[in-house]
Amino acid sequence: MSVNKVQDWDFEKFPIDLKKYKPIPLDPVKDKKLSAEQKETLRANISLLRDVIVFFTATGSARGAAGHTGGAFDTVPEVVILLSFIAGDKDGSKFVDILFDEAGHRVATQYLLAVLDGHLPPEHLLHYREANSKLPGHPELGLTPGVKFSSGRLGHMWPLVNGVAMGNKGKTVFCLGSDGSQQEGDDAEAARLAAAQGLNVKLFIDDNDVTIAGHPSQYLKHYSVAETLGGQGIKAVEANGEDIDSLYAAMCEVVNTPGPAAVVSKRVMAPGIKGIEGSPHAHDAVKVEPAIAFLDPRHPKCAAILRAIKPTEATELLVGSTKERGAVRVQFGEAVSTVLDKTSKEQNAAKVMVIDTDLEGSTGLNVIHKKHPEVFVSSGIMERGNFSAAAGFGAFKADRQGVFSTFSAFSEMIISELTMARLNFANVLTHFSHSGVDEMADNTCHFGINQFFLDNGLEDGYETKLYFPADCAQMDAIIDRVFYDQGIRFVFSTRAKVPWILKEDGSKFYGEGYVFQPSKDEYIRKGTKGYIVAYGDMLYRSLDAVERLRKEGVDVGLINKSTLNVVDEQVIKDIGSTGFVLVVESLNQRTGLGSKFGTWLLERDLHPRYGYMGTNKEGCGGLGEQIPYQGLDPGSILVKAKQLMK
Repeated sequence: MSVNKVQDWDFEKFPIDLKKYKPIPLDPVKDKKLSAEQKETLRANISLLRDVIVFFTATGSARGAAGHTGGAFDTVPEVVILLSFIAGDKDGSKFVDILFDEAGHRVATQYLLAVLDGHLPPEHLLHYREANSKLPGHPELGLTPGVKFSSGRLGHMWPLVNGVAMGNKGKTVFCLGSDGSQQEGDDAEAARLAAAQGLNVKLFIDDNDVTIAGHPSQYLKHYSVAETLGGQGIKAVEANGEDIDSLYAAMCEVVNTPGPAAVVSKRVMAPGIKGIEGSPHAHDAVKVEPAIAFLDPRHPKCAAILRAIKPTEATELLVGSTKERGAVRVQFGEAVSTVLDKTSKEQNAAKVMVIDTDLEGSTGLNVIHKKHPEVFVSSGIMERGNFSAAAGFGAFKADRQGVFSTFSAFSEMIISELTMARLNFANVLTHFSHSGVDEMADNTCHFGINQFFLDNGLEDGYETKLYFPADCAQMDAIIDRVFYDQGIRFVFSTRAKVPWILKEDGSKFYGEGYVFQPSKDEYIRKGTKGYIVAYGDMLYRSLDAVERLRKEGVDVGLINKSTLNVVDEQVIKDIGSTGFVLVVESLNQRTGLGSKFGTWLLERDLHPRYGYMGTNKEGCGGLGEQIPYQGLDPGSILVKAKQLMK
């Protein structure tokens, strides 16, 4: 593994000489102390690989696709030493030659290893996170040559690695960890199993005290990675991750310890990168300016390339909606704050609790944090526990509301807790952002497409409602109407910005005077030939298709079904009596609205020609490219509608 086969490629296309990477075999049993020459080689390898990571992740930043520099940059010293251990295992009898990583966003490490192993040409790294480059934001087994595992989201890897260790008895299994991943409940369960079974799993945890929303030492006071592991029966050795002697000694000690053990590497995040060192800003892709400042003295060609890259620009301008776009996920925070503005801070503190799961900047909760700190709780990467805390605050039909938020992909993690929330008659308003697939460069594992899993209560159970606003104005109206409702309410939004929906006269559909009515579908356009039913980010795309059909003389209508899981009896009767019904959504075609709507029609003895469109393939990376890749662009919608008219 990583024996430096880059000389097989046309090197001149990549401006950093990766042939300078010189793997050195090391035996953690025999080579417990490094010679001066070994240290010099390791340091040179570390510096080289860190430069490469800064460079190619910054290309993602330059084109607007982001891409997570800090964690991969941090763990290079551990990676270089582990590669030396594997290189010293001549017959492959000691170690599983995969560097598993439980922080999937540190994918830059896996792509760099794929290059060093000869599976990818170095210049391909310059297409990091581009659409169809097979370099998405999280590693996907079978997609990228040289990638040896799919890591998914935080907390998913260590439990799987336990199984790898069980299947490879007699070998040591390595797993790179992070202080963020260690906050997940999955890791606590994995630790107990590893300790109980004496599994030969070795973790190397980057304890940099930085996650997306801030510093664990501040929002999770008293939390210690090393002490937590120790309490679970895992030997944990702390080391200075930027001191080669301290780190190497700790890694040797852990590898030579029977059973599970961990090195907890203390360091500031992105050490040595001015402008982002020690900051949550280093969690995502390094911005172009600090990357250029970091690289220019040693690799001026890299800096020149970064200066030349232009951001990807959205060119989609559709009929029936505004040119301007707004971030509905951010608007959630504004909408909640507007509701809270109507009452005193004392009343708010008594009746509302908003708990964050390290994503406040991504889900709009930072607005609430700033404007209404009296209701806000900063917490860690603990989706199940935080949702249950929000449910407990609003439990037993109390006159209180728990508010919770995270990415839609993580909705699948709270299903059991949701059942308990219903059984305890909890009032919870949950915002799941990053729904659908639009602009999801992190790709398949971050697709938020199975939200209908949340509607899993029984017919007589405590009420659950799923809402998906079409634009920022409708988000305001929905939150204003349902914030203090009893029951479980889920509100969804996309990562991508969306335009405002327009009426036929050009005014905003959800403008002044609009009042949201839960469970009621809305006629965006009325028609006689048939209807398209859509919601969220697919409404404005469907509206463009409808307007184009109407210009062709086809009288097609459009429904906004912003309450997803309740049948509007009058509307379904009206549209089911026309020639066709087409459901268009960016959720999973297997589990979304389309999989249900046809049944609803048949149950009411309605027999229009029926079709539905949704996400149906694993992702292609990139940003706006995900929508046409799934066949959800306006042109594809128009074609599907015409097929149903035949």
